[in-house]
Amino acid sequence: MANMINLLDAPQSVLVVDDCPLQQKLISYILQSNGLKVRVASDGIEALEMIQTQIPDLVVTDIEMPRMNGYEFCLWLKERSQTENIPVVVCSGKVGLSEFRWGLRQSANVYLTKPVNATELVRTVQQLLHRAKI
Repeated sequence: MANMINLLDAPQSVLVVDDCPLQQKLISYILQSNGLKVRVASDGIEALEMIQTQIPDLVVTDIEMPRMNGYEFCLWLKERSQTENIPVVVCSGKVGLSEFRWGLRQSANVYLTKPVNATELVRTVQQLLHRAKI
């Protein structure tokens, strides 16, 4: 896959939040292969702890996770002035119109379904990062 995301000289950072190690690796590989710096958390609580030390440029999160699910994590982000403008991509195996609507109501910018389509993920992240810089 060609390096599609070169919006700045320094790599932009993405926090991937998913409790499945295989999904973490897959999404991380796709994003790192496209020039992004990736950090990984296994659930919303771990992600909150990581955000305390470094605020990412974008978040990709699953929904169903232990301790704090993706919806709760997304709401937490959007309720704080330091993190309210971080673009959020929900990437979940939960398929259905009600899930899609609920995800967007929780302030996610985009709702993608698993299995993740690499091209769609990269295009979505690229667009959201570009909009965030405008």
